[in-house]
Amino acid sequence: MRATITLDPAFIVGPVRPRVFGSFVEHLGRCVYGGIFEPGHPSADASGFRGDVLELTRELGVTMVRYPGGNFVSGYRWEDGVGPVDQRPKRRDLAWHSLEPNQIGVDEFMAWARLAGVEPMMAVNLGTRSVAEALDLLDYCNGPVGSTLADRRLAAGAATPYGVQLWCLGNEMDGPWQTGHKTAHEYGRLAAETGRAMKMMQPGLQLVACGSSSAAMPTFGAWEYEVLTQAYEQVDLISAHAYYCESNGDLASFLASADDMDQFIDAVTAAADAAKAAGKHSKTIGISFDEWNVWYQDRAESQPPQGDDWPVAPVLLEDHYNLADAVVVGDLLIALLRHSDRVEAACLAQLVNVIAPIMTVPGGPAWRQTIFHPFALTARHAKGQVLRLAIDSDCHDTQRFGSVAAIDAVATFDQVDGSLAVFVANRSTDQVGELAVDLSSFGELQLVEALTLHHDDPHFQATPDTQSSEFLGANETVAIEAGRLQASLPACSWSLIRLQIVGR
Repeated sequence: MRATITLDPAFIVGPVRPRVFGSFVEHLGRCVYGGIFEPGHPSADASGFRGDVLELTRELGVTMVRYPGGNFVSGYRWEDGVGPVDQRPKRRDLAWHSLEPNQIGVDEFMAWARLAGVEPMMAVNLGTRSVAEALDLLDYCNGPVGSTLADRRLAAGAATPYGVQLWCLGNEMDGPWQTGHKTAHEYGRLAAETGRAMKMMQPGLQLVACGSSSAAMPTFGAWEYEVLTQAYEQVDLISAHAYYCESNGDLASFLASADDMDQFIDAVTAAADAAKAAGKHSKTIGISFDEWNVWYQDRAESQPPQGDDWPVAPVLLEDHYNLADAVVVGDLLIALLRHSDRVEAACLAQLVNVIAPIMTVPGGPAWRQTIFHPFALTARHAKGQVLRLAIDSDCHDTQRFGSVAAIDAVATFDQVDGSLAVFVANRSTDQVGELAVDLSSFGELQLVEALTLHHDDPHFQATPDTQSSEFLGANETVAIEAGRLQASLPACSWSLIRLQIVGR
C-alpha cells in the first residue's frame, strides 16, 4: 500500500482545541468506587483518591472530565452527594441497576479535578428533573457566597466558586433506555427553558444540548434539527456519541471506523447549519463529541445486574483492549482533529476501569491499556493549528464501508516553536504502508522522533506487566531528504512522527 501526503502551513482547518482531549467519569461500575476513589489503597491520599490513578490521568494528558454521567445523571439527585458523608442517602441507580452510596459527590469530584489538573464538565439531570434543580446545582457550584446553596458549599469547605463553564443539558434524551426519555420537541423545549434560566444566572456559560446517542438512531438528523430549532439561541454546542468495535471478525471494517466518525460529524454539522439557516441565526453551533471509544457492548461484562441484585460498584463494561483497538482509537483522534473547525470538545469514555485507558487492581497497581498510548501521545504533541492535508492513498475493500483509504493521517503545526507532528494510521490488515510526505513548504526540517504502535498479533492485549514494551517503539524507517519524508508503516499500526524546523 502506498500513500502520498502534501503538507503546507498555509492550509489550516482550525486550532488544536485542548478540550478535544477530554475524558469521562460516570458513577458506573468501578469508575468512581475502586477507580478514582479507593480509601485504604497504598497510594490513596487522606480523601481516599488513588494517587497512582491521578498520576496516570496526568500522564494521559486529559484536559477536561465530564461528570457524573452518562445514563446515571438522568436519575441523579445531586443533593444526595453533598453534606456530611455519613448522612448521605443510598439510592438505587436505574441506569446500571446498582446501589449508589453517594460517598463521592460534587465537592469530592471538584477536589479530585483540581488534583488531576482537569477542567470539570458538569451534566444536569433533565430526565427525572427540570429547570429548578439545574439552577440549584449551578448556584451551588458557581454562585458567590450569600445564597443558601452557595453558603452550603462554603460549609463544605469551598468558599471560592468552582467556576464550571461547560454544562451538558441532560444525556442521550433520544434513547428509550434513558430514564425520562423525551421526544425531540419535548427535550428541545426543556433544553431551551433550562439554558435560558442558567444563562440568566451566569451569562457566560457554554451549554451543550443533547444530540443523537448514535448515528444509528432512527431519529438521527431530524432530532438535531428539531432540538436546535427549539433551543438554538440558548445553547452553544450539540453533543455526538459514537462507539465502535470489531464485529464477527471483520477487522478491516473495524480499522476504518474513523470514516464513520467523519460522516457522523459531517451529518451533525449539516443538521446544525440547517437549523441555523432556517432560524436566521448568526452564531454557529459547535460539536461536543462527549462520548467516544471502542466498546464491546455485546460482551457479558457490559450486562448490568438484574432482579434483586443491586450491588455497589459492580464490575461492568471492563473491556480489555488489544492492539487493533488502540489503532482505531488513534485513528478516531485523527478524525476528531481534522474536524477542529467544528468539534470544540470531546470525551474519551471513560477514564478508569469502565471502557477505559486506565485499569486498576483493587489494593494493587493501576496500569495502562493499549488505547492509553495513542491518546497520551496525541494529547502531548498535537498543538498549534490542524493542517488541511492532501492525501493520495491506495484503497482496499471493507464489508461495512466499501472502499476505504489504507492510510489515514492528520498533522498539527505550531508556528511559535516550529514543531510539526504527523499522526498516521495504516488501516490495512496485512500490507505494509509506504508513506511519502512532501514537506517542502516548511523549509529545512529535522526529525525529532518517530514512534509506531504495532504488534504482529492485532489482538495482543496489554497487561500490568506489558503496558507498552511489546507494541510501542521507534520506527527506524523514517527519514527526511530534500524536503521529503519517507516511512514504512506496518499493517494495522498507528504512528507519531515529530519534526522541527531547523533553527527554531
